[in-house]
Amino acid sequence: MFPIKDLPATLPVFPLPGALLLPRARLPLHIFEPRYLAMLDDALKTPGRLIGMIQPRDVPGSDKPRLHAIGCAGRLTAFSETEDGRYMVTLTGISRFRVTGEVEGFQPYTRCDVSWDGFSRDMGPTERDDGFDRDAFLKLLGRFFDSEDLKTDWDSLHEAEDELLINSLSMLCPFEPEDKQALLEAPSLTTRRETLVTLIEFALRRGDAEDIMQ
Repeated sequence: MFPIKDLPATLPVFPLPGALLLPRARLPLHIFEPRYLAMLDDALKTPGRLIGMIQPRDVPGSDKPRLHAIGCAGRLTAFSETEDGRYMVTLTGISRFRVTGEVEGFQPYTRCDVSWDGFSRDMGPTERDDGFDRDAFLKLLGRFFDSEDLKTDWDSLHEAEDELLINSLSMLCPFEPEDKQALLEAPSLTTRRETLVTLIEFALRRGDAEDIMQ
């Protein structure tokens, strides 16, 4: 567990549309842009090795994307460098945070002042979803994967713990960035599972409607 006293008040953030990181989950990233290579180099020099993943959002009338209020910090737990200077890294989710302001400075990447208040659940033990009907959920998921032509290891899904299953699917399923944000902001694992089911059902209904129109 990452000591809460070691969580910084300022965090480098990586605004990447559609990329979702959740507490205790792992997100592989391929970093090659110079500004984010600089961010990675700087993060590796800090004790916590933390980077904040966050969704950018378009603001009508503005040519500059802004950031959503809530992101998730991850610790760099694996990294390797390619011969041409790119990085393959893994972030392990530590805790969500709330952006309180952007930091002015000379770095080529964005840094934000952040608050960790309200996310104590993220620093606790693995969550369970006591109302989870796994068989019904996997049946629904099977229909969704068929409609999207996706493949998976079904034996692993049957055996995975509640949190690993729900969070992994939240991160991997091909939803829109705003939908990913809703999954991130879910206050509990149960709420996240309910949101995930709603998104899957909506995608299936939309697919059925498109088939009828064709």
